[in-house]
Amino acid sequence: MSPYLPITPRQLIEEAVRVHEAGGAVAHVHVRDPKTGLPNADQSIYREIADEVKRRCDIILCFTTGGKLGEPVENRVRVASNLKPELTSLNAGSLNFALFHIAGQVSEWKYEWEKAYLEGTEDFIFPNTFKTMRQYLEIIYANGAKPEFEIYDAGMVNNLAFLLQKGIAKRPVYLQFVMGILVEFPPLLKTLCFSSTPPESRLANSNFPSVRPEAPDPHVHGLPHSGRTRPCRSRGQPLCLKGVLAKSSADQIAKIIRIAGELGIEPATPDEARQILNLKGIDQVNF
Repeated sequence: MSPYLPITPRQLIEEAVRVHEAGGAVAHVHVRDPKTGLPNADQSIYREIADEVKRRCDIILCFTTGGKLGEPVENRVRVASNLKPELTSLNAGSLNFALFHIAGQVSEWKYEWEKAYLEGTEDFIFPNTFKTMRQYLEIIYANGAKPEFEIYDAGMVNNLAFLLQKGIAKRPVYLQFVMGILVEFPPLLKTLCFSSTPPESRLANSNFPSVRPEAPDPHVHGLPHSGRTRPCRSRGQPLCLKGVLAKSSADQIAKIIRIAGELGIEPATPDEARQILNLKGIDQVNF
């Protein structure tokens, strides 16, 4: 519900480029209907963004396979085969993606769909079954991409361990801890300390601070723990900077790079991140 939320393809392109200029190595991409702002999985919009961002910079593009809540699963993974990206997200289990309690905090709605979309999550399960995870991984690996496993609670680490044991997932794995959803990991440092990860894994942390605004920022506390972080927008409100809404994800990147520098941590370039995450390279994508 921020006036700065990028919605149109042009806005999303400029946002990714700004993130690169601020020192970010990866941009995580969701797309929306440019007229209504409703999240979707429009493949033509994905391609428009991918083509133009690649033309302008070498940032790694990580495309979502989550997308709009309720999107058919076959639509969610289609971007992996269409664009053959370096990196794509993969939710590591089903969950109650509860956002309904936020609706009461909003006094004015910009679009007609927003209120019903949030309130509908009181009775909604975000499905990511073992069958669909297996099918997604088959498609992702077949197209040379790497999955970014999004971990919402401790049980999902067990899900991933099972996928590794059965040879369905491949090492080394890249985990993204997503914290702050109502019934999932709280955005606290002890979450990262509590959560064991598979050997040879690469770890980053993400959160949704507008959902749990009372909690300290785990990006700051998690840097010494993992060395990596993904400043992340909630579904509506960007991270705040001293109580002021961020105007861009680039603002968040600049802040976390400054803090990392004070901790003696140097940000990776996109090419260095490709080596860290064992990605195939920007010359191997289909855009």
